[in-house]
Amino acid sequence: MSKTAFIFPGQGSQYSGMGKELADTFAVARDVFQEADDALGFKLSTLCFSGSDADLRLTANTQPAILTASIAVLKVLQQETGLKADYVAGHSLGEYSALVCSGALSFADAVTTVRARGTFMQEAVPVGTGTMAAILGVESDVLEEICREAADGDIVSPANFNSPGQIVIAGSVAAVARAIEIAKSRGFRKAMLLPVSAPFHCALMKPAADRLAAVLDTITTFDLNVPVIANADAAPNSLKERVKPLLVSQVCSPVLWEQSVNVMSELGVTKFVELGPGKVLCGLVKRINKLAILANIEDVAGISAAKENIQ
Repeated sequence: MSKTAFIFPGQGSQYSGMGKELADTFAVARDVFQEADDALGFKLSTLCFSGSDADLRLTANTQPAILTASIAVLKVLQQETGLKADYVAGHSLGEYSALVCSGALSFADAVTTVRARGTFMQEAVPVGTGTMAAILGVESDVLEEICREAADGDIVSPANFNSPGQIVIAGSVAAVARAIEIAKSRGFRKAMLLPVSAPFHCALMKPAADRLAAVLDTITTFDLNVPVIANADAAPNSLKERVKPLLVSQVCSPVLWEQSVNVMSELGVTKFVELGPGKVLCGLVKRINKLAILANIEDVAGISAAKENIQ
């Protein structure tokens, strides 16, 4: 029997206006934004509905904003269709949305935690000293070798295994620049710096991981009602005791997205439903599994389409 996965986007999918139409239409979505405003002590809803792109790009804002918009979509989908997932997963920040969906984290705890996580990740490395780059068309083992050669005492390593031939690296500015030059010298011409504010998912994030662990110590995890495919090991987790360690290790570990999608496919998932702003993950899944059935739901039209598909 074919199975369904709910997948949740990470940083980069945000846009001004996300979630507004749903909140205008459905009380359950309004309630999610109100809960976020109350938990954070400021109007995150206003930031999502009408904030500037510059404000939304600030990591400490981006993370709770995308989480909240994603959970608003989830709550409306559950209310209007009753659709359930056999597995859930999220890309980096999106793993928190997946954990809320699974019941492992309360939404209020998740939104305050990712607000802190964004701040910690931004503050872990002084602005301008770390960066990230996408290297296209290169195999993972070759890229790991390039990173080892480029490091030269600095830090640079794979940060996101997004899809076949699309890997992101992170590290110090100098080491990432060396990795790009080595990649180009070996014929991998499509190598470019990304417009990010910090080198996420590499060893430079260790201070953020330590601070996040202290915050996670203060919150409660609950039994999972659906397995979460974790970024750090691309394996399904159903144990609440493993939730916090996996979230801490995720900060400094590469996001194993390609591997996670392959694991879900092997487990029988044929339909991937992206809940939240944008279609980034649908695009990645399509490149990983050409036979996957894809849907993205972020607005009233997406909810309507989901209702029609069920009937």
